[in-house]
Amino acid sequence: MIDLHCHILPGIDDGPSNMESALSLAQLAVKNGINSAVLTPHIYPARWNNQKQQLLCDIEIFKLHLASQKIVLDVHLGGEVRIGDDILPLLEQDQIPFLGAVDGMKVMLLEFPDKLIPVGSENLIRHFLNLGIRPLIAHPERNTIVQNQPDKVQTFLNLGCWLQVTAGSILNQFGHTARKTAEYLIENNWVHIIASDCHNVQYRPPNLKQAYDVIAKEHGADYADMLMIENPQQIIAGR
Repeated sequence: MIDLHCHILPGIDDGPSNMESALSLAQLAVKNGINSAVLTPHIYPARWNNQKQQLLCDIEIFKLHLASQKIVLDVHLGGEVRIGDDILPLLEQDQIPFLGAVDGMKVMLLEFPDKLIPVGSENLIRHFLNLGIRPLIAHPERNTIVQNQPDKVQTFLNLGCWLQVTAGSILNQFGHTARKTAEYLIENNWVHIIASDCHNVQYRPPNLKQAYDVIAKEHGADYADMLMIENPQQIIAGR
């Protein structure tokens, strides 16, 4: 399987704080059936000032540690971009790492705040699309507004966005409401990717296999393959 949203790089956001923890998390991902991952540190200027140039160095160092520990995980650099006008300068400076590309459109993992959809989000997304960037909206099922009115995501789907649901939501790790919202989005065929959004071994582990089993049981293995193998592969193939 391919994990398109995970926080494994050490010491740069709210993922693992050190290399040892990061390697343990990577090893657990491999044991979970993940053979390829796009590492997506937070790109959030008000909180984590991560930029592509430095992150490219960080991931090369991480690859050396993976190899030294014989952890067979193919890793690529991406980013989880917090929506806001403050990321526009980073775009202009080519400091935003993308997940990949499909049909000539770069794919950006875009995060909304937990409790709201900021005013002006639609206009900002239109701007991204005009630049040839397709937003993949991270974990909409965990957003309070979407939980209260799941059909609100149709606005963003109609614009051309894709949706990424978190495996842990399907497994009830974020509460009943997040699980029911995730199920609703999946049943409506609005979800493009399921990813782990893992942060640590204890509480936010890589758990795609468990989510795969649930989706395969409820919707069939072909649908699970599409969400966790085929669609992610299409995105990273365009890197």
